[in-house]
Amino acid sequence: MPYFDTASAAPLHPVARQALQASLDEGWADPARLYREGRRARLLLDAAREAAAEAVGCRADELVFTPSGTHAVHSGVAGVLAGRRRVGGHLVVSAVEHSSVLHAAAAHEARGGSVSEVPVDRSGAVSSAGYADALTPATALACLQSANHEVGTVQPVAEVAEVCGAAGVPLLVDAAQSLAWGPVEGAWSVLAASAHKWGGPPGVGLLAVRKGVRFSAQNPADERESGRSPGFVNLPAIVAAAASLRAVRAEADAEAARLRVLVDRIRRRVVRLVPDVEVVGDADRRLPHLVTFSCLYVDGEALLHELDRAGFSVSSGSSCTSSTLTPSHVLRAMGVLSEGNVRVSLPPGTPAEEVNAFLEVLPGAVAGVRERLGVSEPPAVAPVAESLELDALGLRCPQPVIELARAIGRVPVGGTVTVLSDDEVARLDIPAWCAMRGHEYVGEAPRPAGTAYTVRRLS
Repeated sequence: MPYFDTASAAPLHPVARQALQASLDEGWADPARLYREGRRARLLLDAAREAAAEAVGCRADELVFTPSGTHAVHSGVAGVLAGRRRVGGHLVVSAVEHSSVLHAAAAHEARGGSVSEVPVDRSGAVSSAGYADALTPATALACLQSANHEVGTVQPVAEVAEVCGAAGVPLLVDAAQSLAWGPVEGAWSVLAASAHKWGGPPGVGLLAVRKGVRFSAQNPADERESGRSPGFVNLPAIVAAAASLRAVRAEADAEAARLRVLVDRIRRRVVRLVPDVEVVGDADRRLPHLVTFSCLYVDGEALLHELDRAGFSVSSGSSCTSSTLTPSHVLRAMGVLSEGNVRVSLPPGTPAEEVNAFLEVLPGAVAGVRERLGVSEPPAVAPVAESLELDALGLRCPQPVIELARAIGRVPVGGTVTVLSDDEVARLDIPAWCAMRGHEYVGEAPRPAGTAYTVRRLS
């Protein structure tokens, strides 16, 4: 069964499996002890740290291992904010950061700090100018992911780091999605990553803090991992994580070139094979293995189930696949279509035959979901009114947009259709529908129940 969700978790790399099994026999003792078994464990830990630091591009004494990538992010954010509290309590993040960063920001705000979000363009990229505008004399820390986990857009880390450096503000980079493909460019200050993203075992994170960055660990005092990650280290998992990172890096250039060809094939063909599809994310400045697209008039959860039944494991940022009924914060910040969203992230070694098979299955899966939702080309009818209002209260994605598509032909060119909806997703998907279908999004207005979204027919 083809597994196309390596952005969530990569399959365990064969090198990681071998290293894990070997270190279970050799690395079980306490590396802080001076007897023979402890010294042997210490040698394994030091070697793993050296290998990981080389891959990250930092000194070995700047890097510690944590219980997860999320733990690394939370510790990094809290430690720098505490270390620089005399500067101020202002934190800057991008609008498309991973939830671990946004949760850390929310916790900081709840403690009385302030947070600014830097917006992104329609491809999901920030600008260095956006960070320059957000920085203040009270900014203690800025955060920016190296590449987006949902749409694959690679961020201008080097340029943002230069802006932050000129302002004397450290930059924390979440490198979870990109570290397997190469070191993060630029003069970053703090870096976090997670082993299960590159084929290491789950439960191992990396936190690198450059020398000179003021950092105050917020955990209770502990002598292990420079006091930045308390508790007994999971040495076998750490050894496996470092070994697999070195292994994937050795294969990265060749595998990136091969997977980029396959992803380009998906990007080109999906818009030809499936009507009303928007491919999102930067077409060029992106991760080599990841592509995301959204399908109009499609329930995301139903589509994922259809693809799963056909043997393909993919993921989604669509609100229809969550209990919150709100779209992914990444898609929302980008202002792109969210309904029927599919993220394909290919693991190393994916054969072209599996990608071709996916492209053969996808059109039928989308058509089947649309058919069950009652989506069809509306018959040509004479306009019935200059303006119409549709009551879509209680309808969830993608139904409000489906009702809009059915009604737009019932007004003349220049006429308007207003959709009354209480589904938060409509705020994102109705403007996206207008952009895709060539109509004008007039705007929205609050109503006692829900919000009214008005569209003008242009053709």
